[in-house]
Amino acid sequence: MKQIILASSSPRRKDLLQMIGLDFETRPADIDETLLENESAEKAVLRLAVKKADTAAENVSGCIVIGSDTLVEAQLDCRNKTIFGKPRDKDDAYSMLKILSGQKNTVYTGIAVLDADSGKIETGFSTTEVYMKTLDEKTIRNYIETGEPLDKAGAYAIQGKGAVLIEKVSGDFFNGVGISVSLLYDLLKRFQIDIF
Repeated sequence: MKQIILASSSPRRKDLLQMIGLDFETRPADIDETLLENESAEKAVLRLAVKKADTAAENVSGCIVIGSDTLVEAQLDCRNKTIFGKPRDKDDAYSMLKILSGQKNTVYTGIAVLDADSGKIETGFSTTEVYMKTLDEKTIRNYIETGEPLDKAGAYAIQGKGAVLIEKVSGDFFNGVGISVSLLYDLLKRFQIDIF
């Protein structure tokens, strides 16, 4: 079997790949994650996942590279939505959590699996709906002080301390954590890689 490379430094993604028994090494891809004007969350996560896989595949051979990206989309009003990546700082995290408080948001995670030799690429995305409790200012500030929100799309982690902020989750829980292991399994099978 070809060596698998995960183009991410996310501890959550590493944990999930280890959970399903994949043997891999990490090679984080440092890319510009700026969203394009009027880009949908779906298109953005797929574009960024491909870009990460491409970047990590440079100067390697005999490898299958997994790129992934996560964004959070929230409805601001009946006509407007906003997309959140990772917060820039504590103030940005506060703004995100204030908007998400008491609302449903959708977590989008895109996956790109790339054969570094042939250039064959398979992509897909998954969504998870997360319903957040109504949060008071003290709770938001205290959560931010844990440091947990600062490297998470939407400024929260459903698998960490942020779990106490969540009322319910609908859809693929692991997608909300960092990567849909079900979708990843399906994409890897297209490269004759089967964890079983």
